[in-house]
Amino acid sequence: MSVRQYLSGAWKRAQPRVKTLLAAIWRWLKGWPDFILLECAKGYPYFRVGFWFVLGGICALSFVILCCHTSHAAEVQIPRAALQYRSELIRSSRMVWGMDAPVAVFAAQIHTESWWRNSTVSSVGAQGLAQFMPSTAKWLPSVAPETGTPAPFDPRWSLRACVTYDKYLFDRIASRRNGRLTEWNRMAFMLSGYNGGLGWTNRDRTKAAQSGLNPDIWFGHVEQANAGRRASAKRENQRYVQFILRERQQAYVKAGWGRGVTEDE
Repeated sequence: MSVRQYLSGAWKRAQPRVKTLLAAIWRWLKGWPDFILLECAKGYPYFRVGFWFVLGGICALSFVILCCHTSHAAEVQIPRAALQYRSELIRSSRMVWGMDAPVAVFAAQIHTESWWRNSTVSSVGAQGLAQFMPSTAKWLPSVAPETGTPAPFDPRWSLRACVTYDKYLFDRIASRRNGRLTEWNRMAFMLSGYNGGLGWTNRDRTKAAQSGLNPDIWFGHVEQANAGRRASAKRENQRYVQFILRERQQAYVKAGWGRGVTEDE
């Protein structure tokens, strides 16, 4: 990867946080008492110097945080446990999605779900590599009989079920503006649906359209819309898509697992 490509990727990953940071600073400044801003405007040295010192400090700290984040994103390490499941994931992905399957996305998804630990059980009861809830695992064969008897702790079943469920979701996502929905955004909506339910993702898309945002774009648009889910659940959903698409899939692309998806379409 060239320096130019690295910096371009780092900037893309940082953009949403830069926008959030600027919005937060603006809200903070708007909340300052009027008399402080008035004194700054009058030119009183103590107020003026103090104001710019505090503001500069906040901006500098935020810049350091953003740099650390993008550095972390560029240095994602693939867990050792992943290697024993590599061939199985590639085989399952190609069986369901075809030979051009975006295996790197699915690998990053399992990475995010369980860190490739097959015995993982979440606090809410999700199980195995792909973290299926028992109810979802039981329901899946009714729409995808080829997945067979649910077995969340069987790696072969879990990986096959994950890519099959992903395809089920992917096929049910369409443009809301009678245009072409890019693979990048369609994949983002798919991942959002996997994590929080496609019903919530669709409601968020409707809410985005009602709020003047683009219902066909995830980052900066639908990810910002909340149709009513808990704030903590919404934040988790946002991070889930961010981790997979903007931070972790590239590690698997570099390692030769298969292709990923990109924003440049």
